[in-house]
Amino acid sequence: MINERELAWTERLFERHGEMTVLVGRMLPIVRTFISLPAGIARMNPFKMATYTAVGAFLWSVLLIFVGQKLGENWDSLKPYFHRADVVIGGAIVIVVTYVVLKHFKRRKR
Repeated sequence: MINERELAWTERLFERHGEMTVLVGRMLPIVRTFISLPAGIARMNPFKMATYTAVGAFLWSVLLIFVGQKLGENWDSLKPYFHRADVVIGGAIVIVVTYVVLKHFKRRKR
């Protein structure tokens, strides 16, 4: 589902900001799962990729530990809000995925 224009954009992004893209990407939900793919497509240096991946994953883990400790102290009062947020986030993901897929197939029909 990636066309040549998007592939070229990815390569330019990694040429200009590859290290920072990996570092920040490792700290973003969903993105961290797939950031290696565009880095590989752009032929990013594997040593640099591994280094920025380790730093990004470490920072993300430290942040989650800190947030988890603070949330754990107030979990009983926060639990109902998290359930509502799960429903909203799940709905938003379904809407975005549907939009992207429909846009892709509409573009292919042209």
